[in-house]
Amino acid sequence: MTRSLLKSSVNVKSPDFEKNSRRIIDLLTQLKNEEEHIRQGGGAKAIEAQHKKGRLTARERIAKLIDPSSSFFELGIYAAYEMYEEWGGAPSAGTVTGLARVCGRLFMIIGNDATVKAGAFFPMTAKKVIRAQNIAIDNHIPTIYLVDSAGVFLPLQEDVFPDTDDFGRVFRNNAVMSAMGIPQITAIMGMCVAGGAYLPVMCDHILMTEGSGLFLAGPALVQAAIGQKSSAEELGGAKMHAQISGTVDFREPDDDACIARIRTLVDKMGAPDPSPFSHAASREPLYPGEEIYGIFSGDPGKQYDMREIIARIVDASEFEEYRAEYGETLLCGYARIGGWAVGIVANQKKHVQTLARGSDQKRMEFGGVIYTESAEKAARFILDCNQNRVPLIFLHDVNGFMVGKDAEWSGIIRAGAKMVNAVANSVVPKITVICGGSFGAGNYAMCGKAYDPRFMFAWPTARFAVMSGDAAAGTLVEIKLKQMEREGKKLSEKDKKDLHESVRATYEHQTDPRYAAARLWVDAIIDPAHTRDALITALEAAALNPDIREFKTGVLQT
Repeated sequence: MTRSLLKSSVNVKSPDFEKNSRRIIDLLTQLKNEEEHIRQGGGAKAIEAQHKKGRLTARERIAKLIDPSSSFFELGIYAAYEMYEEWGGAPSAGTVTGLARVCGRLFMIIGNDATVKAGAFFPMTAKKVIRAQNIAIDNHIPTIYLVDSAGVFLPLQEDVFPDTDDFGRVFRNNAVMSAMGIPQITAIMGMCVAGGAYLPVMCDHILMTEGSGLFLAGPALVQAAIGQKSSAEELGGAKMHAQISGTVDFREPDDDACIARIRTLVDKMGAPDPSPFSHAASREPLYPGEEIYGIFSGDPGKQYDMREIIARIVDASEFEEYRAEYGETLLCGYARIGGWAVGIVANQKKHVQTLARGSDQKRMEFGGVIYTESAEKAARFILDCNQNRVPLIFLHDVNGFMVGKDAEWSGIIRAGAKMVNAVANSVVPKITVICGGSFGAGNYAMCGKAYDPRFMFAWPTARFAVMSGDAAAGTLVEIKLKQMEREGKKLSEKDKKDLHESVRATYEHQTDPRYAAARLWVDAIIDPAHTRDALITALEAAALNPDIREFKTGVLQT
């Protein structure tokens, strides 16, 4: 069988390589320090208070639950980053979510962090739990809930309680997952009150530790509502629910015993259905992933070859490139990652000299821009992947679609619509990695968040918005100046420059991947060198869902 081996021509001694490496390593160092701070939850005093109750923290529970030889792939660690500061903040939105193996089987794990406002649900807490559940639903991932929550954060109840992506959706998802046959296990390891009490009772197995509480209304509220006095233990303790209400399946003395019981239950679960996707033995790339640091350039004025990135992600650095000489600003091709067959759609950041459409005139196509030919190629490739049950990987570094008279005459809108249609209606798993820029409609065509990727990851160098910071600042300042002129005001050159910098700084802050991760627009900010590992985990999760619906696109503009 003929294979296309990607050969590397990277000079690891070059100044550009070293400069690029330093930049990414500095960003990663900053992120790792921030993440370590986030992992402290409510802080040392809150952790000590949790231990005094004889309980572990959420992260300690997860560490004991998962297989010793495995790691916890955390999702949403930046949720609520720099938000709710008037309430003291909510690190990681007061909950921990992610993927890990328990008794060799991949699980979604959702644990309330009781060190953050007693595990209360802020608006982003509900959205984070729902996002984790939606990942579990899309990929048929069995789920374990470690419950330790005081319920809704009452000062913000109007933003937590009523909408389709708020608190009630959590329990709706419990019911939907159960109906789909997705296993769910809940361990009540602290408080579980008010509406939150429905979560465990809608799961397959319910465990509860001594000293925990499960009730629709706590003792104080019961006394205020109906005048009845009772202790928390009498009202909704583990013994009562095990012996009288019959609500819990297993009563355990402490966290350690409860975690051990969960593992015994998982050990006896039935096997998952076979995957519909092609899988072979995994082979390592020929080049180290750490070299991505030096290859990638976040400088909009610099070029790099996206094939060099792909060579460090795919098995054996083999990439069967589709229509390699056509629409060259988008790379499309087949490969394997961790043994899983995939189709890759990636923005090429090298400028390309080609012939103008319909003539023999040479023209330059700019890297990172989607032209008519590249959009048509990608649309056709995406159709092929759906026809042949091949999951899709999208690697973003896109400025958007080409504009101007030549582009419009070539039918760029029609070609772009064709690509967006193919992405929107894809039935195979889609996984997105934002490496650099992801601007405008290019974000949509490359399977941005609005197009339902199973997972969405970002590098620390990621930037995404309607347009770049400089372009946005220039546009917004021009509008502001015209408005002021109409009011008879005139700014000095210094004032204009200050206004431009102010607008640009605000816009740049909003394009930072942490800003996006805080709002769950991305599931995780990943180390570029670990992109392959993240994709393998995502593909293993996607393979758990054997159902692929019929592929239809509706009307395609041809």
